Amino acid sequence: MDVVLAVVSHWKEALAVVVVLGGLIFFHELGHFLMARVLGIGVRAFSLGFGPKLAAVRGGKTEYRLSLVPLGGYVSLAGEEEEENEEGKDRSEPESIAPEKTPDPVEAVFTPEEEFSGRPAWQRLLVVLAGPVANFFLAFLLYWGIAWMQGQASSLPEIGGVQAESPAATAGLTAGDRIVSIDGAAIRAWADIPAAVNAAGGKAITIVIARDGEERALVMTPRAQTLEGASGEEVRVWLIGIQSATVRLGPVEAVAAGLERTWDMIAFTCRSIVMLVQRTVPLDNVGGPIRIAQIIGQSVQSDHGFFSVLRLAALISVNLGILNLLPIPVLDGGHIVFFLAEMLIGRPISPRVREVSTRVGMALLLALMVFATWNDITRLLS
Repeated sequence: MDVVLAVVSHWKEALAVVVVLGGLIFFHELGHFLMARVLGIGVRAFSLGFGPKLAAVRGGKTEYRLSLVPLGGYVSLAGEEEEENEEGKDRSEPESIAPEKTPDPVEAVFTPEEEFSGRPAWQRLLVVLAGPVANFFLAFLLYWGIAWMQGQASSLPEIGGVQAESPAATAGLTAGDRIVSIDGAAIRAWADIPAAVNAAGGKAITIVIARDGEERALVMTPRAQTLEGASGEEVRVWLIGIQSATVRLGPVEAVAAGLERTWDMIAFTCRSIVMLVQRTVPLDNVGGPIRIAQIIGQSVQSDHGFFSVLRLAALISVNLGILNLLPIPVLDGGHIVFFLAEMLIGRPISPRVREVSTRVGMALLLALMVFATWNDITRLLS
């Protein structure tokens, strides 16, 4: 029975990995697709998954495909081949494998006005930019849904929950208590509590609470816990085992919470990349697909598995969007740089320059993928 349960558990983790990664990449490609259609650019094929085609249905001039490998997708635009030939390269992205250019049994015919290569640089830029923007929008939708369904932590110093057998539980703190002061320091917001608790350095603290209209003083000794800091170093913190109260949000109120959380994660990811470049954060913190799969699996097994997976999916979506905006030629960001340069100088960048820079970008990207995978394998072995 235990073996059966273990197998089922692994299947759930594997399914979560496929759904999360495949869904995020598919949404990225959907951004390219929708922007192309808005601008009237022809789309030859839109594929859910990549590799060998399993099934297909044609809608208008576009063939919608279901392909074998579910971890990705691609969009094939009309006239894209002409631009690729001019540049001496194939347009590819890290999250998908470019499909082989095999002719379809029924090849759609597109007018010159529908071809991607014939459009102004600003329109081609919008099509490329739409992929990362779609990832940011998906992250917002996920954070908005979480805020609506779960609410958000209150900024007031009101206790929403007390951990069993914690210093707070032993001292008699209960949900609904409002913290007035800690060791004489006034507490006006929940953010004031960690600093006040850590200031005691592990010594006994006196917490004044308001309960049923009366103030009471309770004494407790915080417990130490070691966490990993932003730079990979160990940080010792002191905890008493309390959680903030949750504020329920309506669908409209949750919009602001979703936008704020999305922006916070974009800023956090950008800071993390800068810290990696500055070597403030050790490079062995860089993770690849194995690490991502592990984290997704851990999220599935957590007490709040569904919401944990949603939060992780939103964070990965933000990371995917920012990764594709890096100014590396094989990524969306590299194409955006070329299109911006074309708009500034009034002519396309030299095919030779684009070819050489693309090869350099591909080498850098492959090196990063190998390095991240090596870190993953090292973690597994250790």
